Amino acid sequence: MSPDLQPVATPSREAARLIPMQPGPARRDALLPYLDAVRQGLLMIDAGGTVIAFNAPAQRLLGDLAVTLRDNAAALPLLRALRGGSAPSRRADLGALRHALDRRLPALFEIGRAHHTVQAELHPLADGGWVVTLEDVSTRKATEARADEMARLDPLTGLPNRLHLRERLAEALARLQRDGEACAVLLIDLDRFKPVNDTLGHPIGDALLEKVADRLRSTVRPTDTVARIGGDEFVILQAGVRDAAGTQALARRIVDLIGRTYMVEGHLLTIGTSVGVALAPDDGVDADRLLKNADLALYRAKLDGRGTYRFFEPEMDARMQARRKLELDMRQALARREFQLHYQPQLQLQSGALSGCEALIRWHHPERGLVSPLDFIPLAEEIGLIVPIGEWVIRQACRDAMTWPAHMSVAVNVSPAQFKSDRLVETIISALASSGLPARRLEVEITEGVLLQENEKTLQTLHRLRELGVRVSMDDFGTGYSSLSYLRSFPFDKIKIDRSFVKDLTSKPDGEAIIRAIAGLGKSLGMTTVAEGVETSEQMQRIRLEGCTDVQGYLISKPIPTEDLAQVFASYPQA
Repeated sequence: MSPDLQPVATPSREAARLIPMQPGPARRDALLPYLDAVRQGLLMIDAGGTVIAFNAPAQRLLGDLAVTLRDNAAALPLLRALRGGSAPSRRADLGALRHALDRRLPALFEIGRAHHTVQAELHPLADGGWVVTLEDVSTRKATEARADEMARLDPLTGLPNRLHLRERLAEALARLQRDGEACAVLLIDLDRFKPVNDTLGHPIGDALLEKVADRLRSTVRPTDTVARIGGDEFVILQAGVRDAAGTQALARRIVDLIGRTYMVEGHLLTIGTSVGVALAPDDGVDADRLLKNADLALYRAKLDGRGTYRFFEPEMDARMQARRKLELDMRQALARREFQLHYQPQLQLQSGALSGCEALIRWHHPERGLVSPLDFIPLAEEIGLIVPIGEWVIRQACRDAMTWPAHMSVAVNVSPAQFKSDRLVETIISALASSGLPARRLEVEITEGVLLQENEKTLQTLHRLRELGVRVSMDDFGTGYSSLSYLRSFPFDKIKIDRSFVKDLTSKPDGEAIIRAIAGLGKSLGMTTVAEGVETSEQMQRIRLEGCTDVQGYLISKPIPTEDLAQVFASYPQA
C-alpha cells in the first residue's frame, strides 16, 4: 500500500491528516472503500473550502441535504444549509460557525433532521483543510430528555418536584413582570398523616399520598401546577389570579376534599390538611419570598387548629422573627444558667403537714425579664429543646430536695418528648446517684399525652422507673379521653385532679361530683389524690369532705424559689 494512502479506521484528526487533500474523482474513488467503512459520517474539505470527499454514512445522515455533496461543492453553503433557518438563534449559530471557520477553531453543533438529530464536529487540519464528522445522536438525546424529565418529577406521585416547581414559578413571575399576570402559591401540609405511616406502614402511606395527589390534580385548571416537594408537603401554583376570592375558593376546596375519607387497601383512612397562601405581587415578587410567606401562613393555620387555611399577613413575619429570636435566646439560656426552679408545696390533709413540692421552671432573661412557661415550654417541645431542659430540671430538683426534710418528696413534670428519648431512665439514675436523693423521694408527673404515644414502650419505661423505686403520678387527670383505661394499664402512685374541676366547685354543681368520683377511684386503687389550684378555705373544706388526700395551690403557697422554702416548711407541722 502506498505510504501516502492509509486506510481510515476512525474519523479522527490523525486519520484525516494521513489522507492527501487533493481534489479529483480518481483520488475520491480510491478513498471511497475506506471512507464508507467508517461508522460515522465523514466530509473532507480542502483549504479552498471545497468538499473533496464524503462517505455513505454522511449521505444517509444528511438525507435531502446530501444532494449538496457533489464534486467540488463549496463547503460553506453546505454548512449554512446544515445550520439553516432565519431565526435569531440560528443566525447566531451561523455566526459562531463563521467565527470558527475564520479562526480555524474546532466547532461542534447539532443538525435537527425530520426523524433524527445529527451532531457535526469540525476538525481543522494543519494544511488548511477540514474534516467534518457526523453522528446520529437521536437515541442519546431522547435518553437525556427522558432523564431531564424524570429529574423534574416526583417518582411516587408523578407530580412536578421542587426543581420543576421552581421553574414553573419562575415562568409565572416572569409573566407577572411582563404582563402583570398575578399568581398564588398554596403550601399544603397533611394533618394526621404520620400516624398512618407509623401504624400501617410506609406502603400504605405511599398509596395514600398517591390518592392525595390525584385529588389535588382534580382541584386545579390545566394552567395551574401541583407539585410534591417532599414527605407529605405539596404546593399548588395558581396562575392567572384575578382576585383573592378565586384563590380562597381553591383553598377551601382543598381542605374539604383532602379531609374526606380514603379507602386504601381495605383500610378506611381519614386525614386532613392545613394550607398557607401567599399572593404575588402583594406578598412577594420572587420565589423565595412567596414560598417563605406561604410557609408562615401555613404555620398560622396549624396554630389555629389545623384543617383550615390562612392567607399571609405581614404581622406573621414579625411574629415568626420574634419566635426565632426567642428560640435563639432559649438555646443560650441553659449555658448562661438563666433557668431557675421554683417549688409549690403540697399539703397532706389528714396530718396537716407538707408532703412534698412540685418543681416548676422559670426563665429569668437578662432583657426580657421573667418569661412565662406558657411562652417558652410549647416552643421548647416543638424544637426538641425540652429534652435537655428537662434533664437539667431533674438533676437540679434532686439536688435541691436533698436540703429538705427527709420525708418530703420532689415532683418533676416529664414531657412526651422526654419519654421518646432513650435517655430518660439513665438521666434519672444519674441524677439520683450524683445527688444522693433516695429514689422514693422522687416523683415523676406525666400527662395523658405521654401515654398516647408508643403505648408499649411508654409502659416499659414507667415500669423501669417503678423498679427503681421512683413514684409516678398522672397529672391533669380528668381532662383527657382515656384516663380510666390508663389507670388500669399502670398502677400510678398518685392522681392529680386538674385545677379546672377545683375552680368549678363554686360555680358548677357537677364539680363536687367529679372530685368525689375521682377521690373514690383513687382510694379504691390505693392511690393518693391531689387537688390542684386550691385558693380558698372553702374549696379546701369541700375537697376534704369529698375524700381527697392532698391539696396544692396558692392557699398553701405560691411557687417560690428554693431559698424561701425553709420559711414555709417551718410554718407547717412536721410529719
